[in-house]
Amino acid sequence: MSVTITELLSFRLHQVANAISRSAATRYRRDFDVSLGEWRTIALLGAEAPLSLNRLARLASLDKGQMSRVVTKLDERGLLLRESGAGRTTQLSLSRKGKALYKGLIEAANERNDAFLVCLTEQERQVLDSALTKLATLARALERQEAPR
Repeated sequence: MSVTITELLSFRLHQVANAISRSAATRYRRDFDVSLGEWRTIALLGAEAPLSLNRLARLASLDKGQMSRVVTKLDERGLLLRESGAGRTTQLSLSRKGKALYKGLIEAANERNDAFLVCLTEQERQVLDSALTKLATLARALERQEAPR
């Protein structure tokens, strides 16, 4: 059975993710003066610091160049701390100012998360969580399988 692009699972998920991201970007820019990339970086460092630039880029699904630009902007605003790590790596974490911003951002993110989940029953939430986990696992496996050799 052939379907149109608008019926493809990947297209539908992309549309929903983009809508969620656009509204998040608007709120985080308005309320906290950060871009979506900056928000994700701050959130990851708030949850898992210290992180190297490479690890941070992988977690945020950004290439190293994009992450480097985001980190530079955050560093210029005094939101990051840099410490020497093993070899030539630099470990990144949030400064005191960055941690304060993180608290506000994560609170807003949790409010948004709750607002989206309120339209689902508890059973629907569990099914969605399970389905997303399965789809992510399969997507990673297909990505490895389809990668050039």
